[in-house]
Amino acid sequence: MNPVTEDRAQEPLTEYAHRLTHRLRAFDRRHPLLWDAHITGFWVTAALIDHVSGGWRHNAHNLDVPGWLLLILSLGLSIPLLWRRTHPRAVLATMALFALVNAWTGAALQAALLQLAVVYHIALRRPLRDLWWATALVIAPVLVSVARHGEGTWDQQIGSQLMSITVAVLIGVTVRTRRNYTEALEDRARRLETERDQQARLATAAERARIAREMHDILGHNLSVITGLADGGRYAAAKSPERAAQALDAIATTSRQALTELRRLLDVMREEEQHDQADLTPQPGLTDLDQLLDGVRSAGLPVRTTTHGSPTLPPGRQLTVYRVIQEALTNALKHAGAGATAEIELSYEDKGAVTVTITDTGDGSRTDGPSRDGRGLPGMRERTALYGGTLEAGPRPHSEQGWRVRLHLPEETPQ
Repeated sequence: MNPVTEDRAQEPLTEYAHRLTHRLRAFDRRHPLLWDAHITGFWVTAALIDHVSGGWRHNAHNLDVPGWLLLILSLGLSIPLLWRRTHPRAVLATMALFALVNAWTGAALQAALLQLAVVYHIALRRPLRDLWWATALVIAPVLVSVARHGEGTWDQQIGSQLMSITVAVLIGVTVRTRRNYTEALEDRARRLETERDQQARLATAAERARIAREMHDILGHNLSVITGLADGGRYAAAKSPERAAQALDAIATTSRQALTELRRLLDVMREEEQHDQADLTPQPGLTDLDQLLDGVRSAGLPVRTTTHGSPTLPPGRQLTVYRVIQEALTNALKHAGAGATAEIELSYEDKGAVTVTITDTGDGSRTDGPSRDGRGLPGMRERTALYGGTLEAGPRPHSEQGWRVRLHLPEETPQ
């Protein structure tokens, strides 16, 4: 048979054995006393059968041992196994007393070998230094038997017992090592899961912060446009009803856009599975600047643009440039005052470098200068810092009235 085919044929049996072992261990963890009682009952029954059937006579050095003493020795060498996992050292010391009597009388009951089960549990659960005195307790009856009854040589009897102890210890150490390794893997898996959850929470917090910036940029701009249109419509209502109607139409259109953007961003913040639909919406880029500028112009702020070079920026940099221009124009609509104008100068360089300068000629009569540096400018600086750029925002020189925002993104560095 092909080895691969043979392995596949044996795999279901292996899985079945693994599931069965897992269930037995789970039952043992839930009911340790019940499991220990079954194991102890099995060995007590085996010891009593050896006593009643007379099987002990095949190995005995003395066939005249009283029956009552044999019964006590059989029970004394088997019943303590009930506590072998919780108190292995006390159990071994108790069994060693009965083993010494067993060796001295010459009964040589096979139940004395159950001490090896206790040695196994000491190697499995106790510090390994406990094995020294445990070995001494198990070998002591052998020395007594050889000294009193003189059957076999010292090296044969002691060597055979040491070999049995070594096997029990090796099994216990092997199981202990594997158990520690499994626990270490489980602990590592738990820590990795905790770290994964922490990273997910951090990513969620970062995404919510990004969404908050987007909401500020979008809604702040649209509301500023609506405010400008409303102010213009109020003055136009008395002189030109047609211009007032156009202003109201523009207000309605801008309001609908703001509501659409708000709904989309709130959908992203929901914890249901609506993220995929929201992520499919493209972020604004340089191709959307014309639409942005048309909205600002309709709100009453004339804007003139000058472009140098060819715009070949990746989407992330385009979004940063778009949001900075949007925030600067929003501030101009809020604070520049009546009769102000704005100018945008874009200079595209090689390898993704770009410089954008937005200036307005406002007098700041609606508010004082420091109010401009609200929540919008920190958001613009955060976006700029993502690409190692610089952002300057402040009043123009005294000879030139107004406000200036200058963005510079350096060349893209290869990863």
